[in-house]
Amino acid sequence: MKIHQIIGLMSGTSLDGLDLAHCHIWQQEGHWKFQIKETQSIPYTSEMRSQLKDSIFLSAEELLVLHHNYGTWLGDQVKWFINKFDLKVDAIASHGHTTHHKPDVGLTFQIGSGQHLANACGQTVICDFRTNDIAIGGQGAPLVPIGDRLFFGQYDFCLNLGGISNVSFEKDGKRIAFDIGLANMILNHFTHKIGLAYDENGEMASKGKINTRMLDELDALPYYRLPYPKSTGYEWFVEKIIPIIENVDDSTENLLHTAIYHNCEQVAQQIHSHKTKEHCTLLVTGGGALNTFYMEVLQKKLGDSVSLVIPPKILIEYKEALVFGLMGVLRLQNGINVLSSVTGAAKDTSSGVVYLPS
Repeated sequence: MKIHQIIGLMSGTSLDGLDLAHCHIWQQEGHWKFQIKETQSIPYTSEMRSQLKDSIFLSAEELLVLHHNYGTWLGDQVKWFINKFDLKVDAIASHGHTTHHKPDVGLTFQIGSGQHLANACGQTVICDFRTNDIAIGGQGAPLVPIGDRLFFGQYDFCLNLGGISNVSFEKDGKRIAFDIGLANMILNHFTHKIGLAYDENGEMASKGKINTRMLDELDALPYYRLPYPKSTGYEWFVEKIIPIIENVDDSTENLLHTAIYHNCEQVAQQIHSHKTKEHCTLLVTGGGALNTFYMEVLQKKLGDSVSLVIPPKILIEYKEALVFGLMGVLRLQNGINVLSSVTGAAKDTSSGVVYLPS
């Protein structure tokens, strides 16, 4: 039984920082198993957060410079992580940081040059997991559902609440997944304005009231009525969400409260529309799962027929890094790691580009 020792790297749209997870991944009696051995979250400086946030406005030359520099920075963090915990590592699986995602025009780009990363840390690197899928007509997202199927198939639904929300589930023997819409991105937008990284446990949001106009305008966004497969990203937030929320004059408490009610209503609509039995389980991970008020509102919107399963904090925070580790292992074995039933591509693929250190 081969145990793969791999470090998964994840940087999400919430712009909190870089997540690193050293994982043991193996197959046992036909089932994939894992252990998360060591973890580290490295917060972005305000300068780096701004740089990543504004990267969609860079020229091609400036973007490529950032791509290379960020790849080297990722490699430096990996090297430090390995040395800190004296780790044995077979490979690094890196998501990179998505700067551009417009699958309708065949475009997706995750900065964090694999070659620069490999050179900086001296390890084999697998990255660029989305491009291949886009090239054959897919959305290039979501990618985590392969992990939902192989690691967490005992749950009826898997919900991730990162910068955006996405869900995955089995339907007629196929894994279905798509981006529902907003999650922490809108909440962090409001808290950053008052100098807070986030609203801990949703304490501020819990004191607010619904702003009906803002709620109605968010609920009316056309994206929510698009059929799956579908995915979205920061561009959608800038183009469609910012004009709505910047035109609302209200307290931070009310804005946060309204955003959470909107987010939870959209999730509940999707879960109820895809339920196939009377009682279902919903595994919730991502930063939103740590927000007590968020979870209370979500349970209220879902009702008694859906049970929220909130796992240990290490899985909440590092599930995506873990799954990219799995994707890296599958790529090295030429195994399927991106599902066409999820992305809408022409076929399932073994995606990701492998870089060797020089």
